[in-house]
Amino acid sequence: MTLAEHLPALQVVVPLLAAPLTVLLRRRDAAFAVALAASWFAAYAAVALWMQVDQQGTLSYAIGRWPPPWGIEYRVDRLSSFVLVLVAGIAAIVLPYARRAIADEIPAAQQYLFYTMFLLTLAGLLGIAITGDAFNVFVFLEISSLSTYVLIALGRDRRALFASYQYLVLGTIGATFIVIGIGLLYLMTGTLNLADMGRRLAAVQGTRPVLAALAFLTVGISLKLAMFPLHQWLPNAYTYAPSAVSAFLAATATKVAVYALLRFYFSVFGESQVFARLPMEEAMLLLALAGMFAASTIAIFQTDLKRLFAYSSVGQIGYIVLGISFDSMHGLTATVVHLFNHGVTKGAIFMLLGGVALRMGGTSLARIQGLGRAMPLTSAGIVVCGLSLVGVPGTAGFVSK
Repeated sequence: MTLAEHLPALQVVVPLLAAPLTVLLRRRDAAFAVALAASWFAAYAAVALWMQVDQQGTLSYAIGRWPPPWGIEYRVDRLSSFVLVLVAGIAAIVLPYARRAIADEIPAAQQYLFYTMFLLTLAGLLGIAITGDAFNVFVFLEISSLSTYVLIALGRDRRALFASYQYLVLGTIGATFIVIGIGLLYLMTGTLNLADMGRRLAAVQGTRPVLAALAFLTVGISLKLAMFPLHQWLPNAYTYAPSAVSAFLAATATKVAVYALLRFYFSVFGESQVFARLPMEEAMLLLALAGMFAASTIAIFQTDLKRLFAYSSVGQIGYIVLGISFDSMHGLTATVVHLFNHGVTKGAIFMLLGGVALRMGGTSLARIQGLGRAMPLTSAGIVVCGLSLVGVPGTAGFVSK
């Protein structure tokens, strides 16, 4: 057996095992080295899997050699490999940036804990994207969520504790809805393998437990992806978390939640069951438009750049959901492309804002007066990323919008 054959498992196992190793080492420099090595390996594995899928088609990896659907399956197709590249690539870029950022924002005695939680979040997000097992989606979701609560609470502003607690409460509600939905699907199909579940649901389409499962999963995942009006946790979390955490979460967390929604909608329930039997097109269209306009309007009145771009994220999630609501190939393509483009753009913006906070002492409008003269390159970067969010021709945002 070669390394390439085990990459689906190693994609998750390496950062997952590296996390407790950083606790044992306890020294921040050693913890940083371990976290950096694990994140770069995850990025290499993601690109390698993406290339394998492009050449060979969908990959199936049976954990413990138990064939699916009896055993747990890691399944990599074009969509999941696309999300793996986004998550692992952002992590590999954010970690070198994080070393200087957390040195300013987190006490030295707690910095190794940052790397531990970062690796657990990374492993959880990668696990959601790669697993072919419904219950494992919930398990990896909880791994990423629990570690994210701690990362947000590490912020130096005391309001970070409230933001973390708010996210914990809403995240727990969302996770409860998700596990209830998965339980109902298991009740009706007798399997947890997503592909097998999709095949078996064809015989029980339209039954009340299946429709209830669809409703529970939609609400639960919508809380995780911060779809309007279930977005209340996001502005505080992005604003008061450490700069590196804001950059990583803005680029990856909500995007993986969108992937989970797409996976359940189109691989498990099937397009006809989601959009033909329920008024999902109309509901998602209205919520997407409400999020786009309401969040963008609220952003205008913000006096802190991190909070402004946090509300911008809610509006951009509206664009992503809008593509899903069209129930068409072009709409779904736009959703997937904007998912990637917005992740890269918003991650870059929050990394730049971390530099602004370090140099100017904060990101409030009062503190950043004269930013163009003090930090011309950083200001230019923010402008370019802002133009991408607007959708100006020549930028990534223009392609998907």
